[in-house]
Amino acid sequence: MPKVPYHLFRPEHLTSRVVFASPHSGRDYPWSFLRHTVLDEHSIRSSEDAYVDRLFDCAPQFGAAFLKAGAPRAFIDLNRAPDELDPALVEGVRRSGHNPRVASGLGVVPRVVANGRAIYRGKLPFAEAERRIRDYWHPYHATLQSALDDAHAAFGEALLIDCHSMPHEAVDGIARGGARRPEIVIGDRFGASASPDFVERIEAAFTAAGFAVSRNTPFAGAYITQHYGRPARRQHAVQIEIDRAIYMDEMRIRPNAQFHTVRKALRGIIAEIAALGAPRIDSLAAE
Repeated sequence: MPKVPYHLFRPEHLTSRVVFASPHSGRDYPWSFLRHTVLDEHSIRSSEDAYVDRLFDCAPQFGAAFLKAGAPRAFIDLNRAPDELDPALVEGVRRSGHNPRVASGLGVVPRVVANGRAIYRGKLPFAEAERRIRDYWHPYHATLQSALDDAHAAFGEALLIDCHSMPHEAVDGIARGGARRPEIVIGDRFGASASPDFVERIEAAFTAAGFAVSRNTPFAGAYITQHYGRPARRQHAVQIEIDRAIYMDEMRIRPNAQFHTVRKALRGIIAEIAALGAPRIDSLAAE
């Protein structure tokens, strides 16, 4: 099984109320897992947010915590609710209502990877799904909430930046009338998960760096954004989706020639976002 549920990187000094997290970039695929799949070691990575952790791992240098998954998405999907179990995959689970994510095989324990390719030959025992949720899902989310609580305790407010990547074809048809194809999609649950001021400033940072940005289309945010975005409690959550084609070869799942250029551009954006959560000088002077 994957060695650890998560990796948490804390800054030397917490100076930002922003927490960056990458729930889908885990790439620990142990043989004990792979031997139960029908996919090869390359195909099973197709739904992974490959290298997103490397794009955002500078966050602690700017005073913000950074959390990344230890287990891969094909093993446990941390951007799903723990009760989003798929009756077509997990033994003993009854169908209750219609959940499009579960119906498509993308529950908390996924049945498929990208393009609907099945991971397993048959079903999994309920005890196996329960173990993955207990040993990987719950520790990751407990740590994420703890990091947000630390930021909130220190600054009176917390902002989660949930970092993801999207297949290039995901934004097919979004750009119309000669507009640039979106390279970044910012999701705030159509205004429900974060303060408009935070979202506008995040969008402005990406736009100023030269990226084409869309908001909430085609991705508005899933479980994590919905669950952690509580603006009334001064806890905000924003999802960031990056077009994989701008930094990696999607077929080979390797960084492309633009990887370091994109990473450098994101470093400046990460610094700017982290600064959104830094204490204001005038506030400190008034204390």
